[in-house]
Amino acid sequence: MANSAQARKRARQADKSRTRNAGLRTKARTYIKRVLQAVKNGDKDAAQQSYKEAVSVIDKVSGKGLLHRNAAARYKSRLNARVKAL
Repeated sequence: MANSAQARKRARQADKSRTRNAGLRTKARTYIKRVLQAVKNGDKDAAQQSYKEAVSVIDKVSGKGLLHRNAAARYKSRLNARVKAL
């Protein structure tokens, strides 16, 4: 356990940050899975709509530093390729 006041505050901040980051990471994964599920079902309209939503979420997560910008670009590119292949 942290001994100094500064270390205790830093531990509290880290805990809040960890909780927030876990939620955002889960949200991004959920939206990616929605696109993949729509592609698997062969529903092009749903896939395109869910792709738009997923791109927005991926960009937000990337902007907060949870996902490297190149990784975000890779996710978007691969999802787009699957949607276009329908």
